[in-house]
Parts: sequence; structure tokens; C-alpha cells
Amino acid sequence: MEVDKRKLDQMSVTHSHQGVIAMVPAAEYVSVEHILELAESRGEKPLIVLCDSISDPHNLGAIIRTCEAVAAHGVIIPKRRCAGLSAIVAKTSGGAVFHTAVARVSNLSATIKDLKSKGIWVVGAAADAEQSIWEADFTVPTAFVIGSEGSGLGRLVGEVCDYKIKIPMEGKLSSLNASVSTAVFLFEAKRQRLGR
Repeated sequence: MEVDKRKLDQMSVTHSHQGVIAMVPAAEYVSVEHILELAESRGEKPLIVLCDSISDPHNLGAIIRTCEAVAAHGVIIPKRRCAGLSAIVAKTSGGAVFHTAVARVSNLSATIKDLKSKGIWVVGAAADAEQSIWEADFTVPTAFVIGSEGSGLGRLVGEVCDYKIKIPMEGKLSSLNASVSTAVFLFEAKRQRLGR
């Protein structure tokens, strides 16, 4: 159906419609069990990202895009204090939201405890961690926990992680953007798993 450009401007959430808008359902959330079953069906050890209070939809979209790029098994986000699967996330992900399993949970700390009970090592990203990314073993079942853009991991979430790691920073800044950090962790895990 053809409509006036002003109508498209009004309908567009991202304000970048390029003259066309399709009304489609948003990407659907899956269960954490679905993510684990996906790893099992591929004959792989789980590789998962948990987002602790990632409020910027651009960061969440970039994290999902990186997960798809390395064929990670999924992303887990909390229902509160985190961006959800919006049009902005879908656009930033480059469509990866339609190829990457995303679960939404009520309690991130409880989910971490459950993953640990299933033999998955839960690793928190923290600039003040003692262990470097180059010293960790990601060939085991691994779930990375990425903290918020401003304050990092929440205290309770940080306490239930198996251990914390950092990316060695040699410049004047002490940390990277949440989505960039996620990419570094995931590609290091992929490198280790490929034996390179």
C-alpha cells in the first residue's frame, strides 16, 4: 500500500525508513534451555553472553551481532534494567536478532547459578580483575557476563560469577565499550576453541 512520506516518518521508530516500512513481528525471545539445547545439537560446548544492565540499545544490538558472527549459542538479558529487542536493536544488529537466540530472564543472578550447576563457567568482565583474558581457558563451556556501560557488573551478579577477567589495556583509558569488550572476549574464545 502506498502512503504519504509524512506517514512513513510518523511510523518509523528509527527515523531511517528509506521510503519503505514493513510491519513485522519483533524477534521472539527463547528460553535459556533452548540456548543450551542449541549448543548440544551442534555438538559444541556452550558459548553464551549475559548482559547485566546494558541499557543502550545500540550496544545490545552490537553484542547480538558479534554473537552471530562467532556462532555463539545465545544471549541472555534481564527483564529489568536492560534494553530489549526493539527496532533499534534489530537495526544495529544488522538483522542478527533473527539468527541469534536471545533469552529474557527475571533474575540474572539465579540464572547464573543455574548455568553453573550445569557445568558452565561464568566469567565476569571487570576492568579491576586480576586475571587477564590471555590467562583464561575458554575452551570449556563458558558464559561471559558483560556489565553496564557506566558502572560495570552489579555487585550481586559479580559475586556469583566463577571468576572475573579483564582485557589488558596499555593506553591511558581503563576500559572499552561494552559491545567492543564482548567482541574481544568472544573472538578470543573462538580462537582458543579453534586451537589457534
